[in-house]
Amino acid sequence: MLSDYAPILILFVLAAGFAGGNVILSEILGKRKPGAAKNSVYECGMPIRGSARARFSVHYYLVALLFILFDVEAAFLLPWAANARMLGVAGLLAMAGFLVILTVGFVYVIRKRALEWDR
Repeated sequence: MLSDYAPILILFVLAAGFAGGNVILSEILGKRKPGAAKNSVYECGMPIRGSARARFSVHYYLVALLFILFDVEAAFLLPWAANARMLGVAGLLAMAGFLVILTVGFVYVIRKRALEWDR
């Protein structure tokens, strides 16, 4: 049984060795020329304004959470679509119930205006 996993273990060891070896070699062989430009903070090419501890609105996190929630729920549709014929009527009814719950949640979010930025 352990021999079944030997190729995966060998691949993992080789990948970790390659990654670690590159990091060690770049540390040993790399040139170090520190300067003001290299030591300055770089943020997408934009000059930094304000503190890194700026507060965000709770609305920002709510939209992000809702996006992840609906995205993950939509990802459940792909395996069902791939096996829809095999699942038959029971699978169709289960997915219909899932979609009803998903739609009710989405309508609730729309009515509460949770996805609007300008409130």
